[in-house]
Amino acid sequence: MVSDVTAVLGPNRFRRPAYAGNAIEEVEVSGAVVVASVRQTAFAHPAPAAAAGAVENVAVSAVDALGAELVGLKATVSARPDLGEAKVVVSGGRGMKAGENFKVLEELTDLLGGALGASRAACDAGMVPNDLQVGQTGKVVAPQLYIAVAISGAIQHLAGMKGSKVIVAINKDAEAPIFQVADYGLVDTWEKAVPALIAAVKKLKASG
Repeated sequence: MVSDVTAVLGPNRFRRPAYAGNAIEEVEVSGAVVVASVRQTAFAHPAPAAAAGAVENVAVSAVDALGAELVGLKATVSARPDLGEAKVVVSGGRGMKAGENFKVLEELTDLLGGALGASRAACDAGMVPNDLQVGQTGKVVAPQLYIAVAISGAIQHLAGMKGSKVIVAINKDAEAPIFQVADYGLVDTWEKAVPALIAAVKKLKASG
């Protein structure tokens, strides 16, 4: 399987990011079957409608699970869009200090109709559930708008969100690496910046 396809060079040859996006490699699939996966938010416009493809039913033999057994599946139910498919993602980092402080990010997220995310540091600290983690070892997202609040911008996190169309960073540290990939950056504390942003969004919605 070839994932995170950056360019299609031929029927079985592709260019894609490697090493957390720090290098670009060209890969060639040697098998007869080529499978590629991409995130729908990676495209600005939907593909044009095409003729229906042929569907072939193939019998699958019994799979040897090697002693493994599915005990159960626990899914998180949320009224917000799925993190991997949302057009807007608001993420908080270690600088949020505590889980209850994510309430202000939830308010901003809901105003924008987006999904809530977090850095690995915030998840590891128990501020939010692990399924909100954005990064190389979490979920990779590519929304139209990504707002990073109190996130320094470790390379693992950048690998999971730098494909976003517009990146807004809010951090009190002017030297934070997140500003190197941000389209818009605000050097300020989240305590001041986020409530002001919420007020601005509410005012804009009311006037519209």
